[in-house]
Amino acid sequence: MSERDYYKILNVERTATDEEIKRAYRKLAQEVHPDKHPGNHEMEERFKLINEAYEHLKDADKRAHYDRFGHAPAGAGGFRDAGFGNDFQDLFGEVFSDFFSPGKRRGPERGDDLRYDLEITFEEAAFGVEKSIKVPKTVNCAACSGSGARPGTQPSACGACRGTGQVRYQQGFFSIARPCGTCSGTGRVIKEPCEECKGEGRARITNTLNIKIPPGVDTGSRLRVANEGGQGPRGGPYGDLYIFLTVKPHPVFTRENDDIICEVPITFPQAALGAEIDVPTLGGSLKLKIPAGTQSGKTFRLKAKGIASVQTGRRGDARVIVNIKTPLKLNKRQREILEEFAALSGDETTTAKKDIFSKIKDILE
Repeated sequence: MSERDYYKILNVERTATDEEIKRAYRKLAQEVHPDKHPGNHEMEERFKLINEAYEHLKDADKRAHYDRFGHAPAGAGGFRDAGFGNDFQDLFGEVFSDFFSPGKRRGPERGDDLRYDLEITFEEAAFGVEKSIKVPKTVNCAACSGSGARPGTQPSACGACRGTGQVRYQQGFFSIARPCGTCSGTGRVIKEPCEECKGEGRARITNTLNIKIPPGVDTGSRLRVANEGGQGPRGGPYGDLYIFLTVKPHPVFTRENDDIICEVPITFPQAALGAEIDVPTLGGSLKLKIPAGTQSGKTFRLKAKGIASVQTGRRGDARVIVNIKTPLKLNKRQREILEEFAALSGDETTTAKKDIFSKIKDILE
């Protein structure tokens, strides 16, 4: 092709912005990349043209020169003249990183993070507690120190990759590195496996840990214990242990943020005349004064008698809800007194002189 229209090659208008040109280049280069069409000479040539076009249009000075004077034959500069400048790897680093950057020999890897589910009581969540837990995990084999080789021997260099962990092969005009399939990229092979771990270099153990749970945790709280996860292969570092907490329901208290709530029954005389009653809290029972005329459902607040905040350490409140308890059975004298009280209050306890709707109307008026 003696005269090349770089805009047509990239399938963009002459008024295309730099971003539009870059986008078009990415799309076309991925479609015709030689690795997707091995042995296809036509695709290789087209790939070179696409890169040559982009090399001229991405640069403002080159583009201006091309727009003014037209095509100038590309010099014999190998890949750089075909568009393989510094920008190429920036553009294709994510998509074709395996093709343009050498593979790395597999070294020590970080171990697995582990999860442990722990159930605690309401009081343990409120005040904190220390728990002993048993965590199964994978570590390096003690017999071979994680090498996988029989004690007294060592793994040898892989003959397929010569200990590099990579094998290279030619595809089109690219030299591509891949992890070695013989040694799985480790660069080593084990000729005499360890009898304890069968050459795996790994062992399963159960680790006992004492865990301190701070005051104020709740269901869904998560504790991280660093370096108590699984050990990484080939001498790699340990992962972390994550403890997920579930708090058992309490027979008396419920929780709302850092407040605790309980419901306490009182009698009609206590509500009407006032009284002093014992109410439960997390720290034991306390005296609570009930004013005369207290209505059922009234809430009393005891400051700083709730749960300590995990973030601030400040304690919430205890909320006591009183409910008036109606006696199920009355003796003769109790009934006489209540009937007398009803009469004095103007409350009908037998056949009503007015229907209920009239009575409600009178109250509202």
